[in-house]
Amino acid sequence: MFILYGIKGENDMDRRIQKSRQAIMDAFMRLMSEKDFESMTINQIAEEANVNRGTVYLHFADKYDLRDQCVEAQLNQLQLSCMPEEGLVLLTSKTALLRTFEYLEQHASFYSIMLTSKGSAVFRNQLETMFRQSLSMVSISLDRELNRDITVQFLISAGVGLLEWWITRSMPYPPSVMVEQYWKLLNRFQLQMFEENSVLE
Repeated sequence: MFILYGIKGENDMDRRIQKSRQAIMDAFMRLMSEKDFESMTINQIAEEANVNRGTVYLHFADKYDLRDQCVEAQLNQLQLSCMPEEGLVLLTSKTALLRTFEYLEQHASFYSIMLTSKGSAVFRNQLETMFRQSLSMVSISLDRELNRDITVQFLISAGVGLLEWWITRSMPYPPSVMVEQYWKLLNRFQLQMFEENSVLE
């Protein structure tokens, strides 16, 4: 019985820790929509999250660590949501692209804040890293005159730039239109991107 109570107590503690961590991250995002990141303080974050300053430091080294972990958590969730099947790769799969635009549409507030804040360069770099890792998982068939390194960078810049434009301009077109237009542009540049099921369901 003692062991069972001990496990229950540990589980309760884990839940409390996770709850306070999530409260801090949620508070940070609310403040990001109101304040400039550089002027934001740990005290303000703690007050917004209804925790003490020490609790914030139990979870995060500083506000930069908090920001980075918020971004990492969101991008990890984006990957899990948009590329759940093995072999499905962002930028070279219409299915994954559509899921990405739909996911961003559902979480527009977070991405709009991150892309319009002074810390947008950090977020953009992490987004580019995610795209680069995705492209490294597939082989790209290119015209003989095209250099692979340049082509990969072009795809990453085009993909991230398009997403950034779409989000910061309040998503003027639906996800399906964005994906179809992006795919047609790739074909215009004679980039032969392959996937087993290229037709949108």
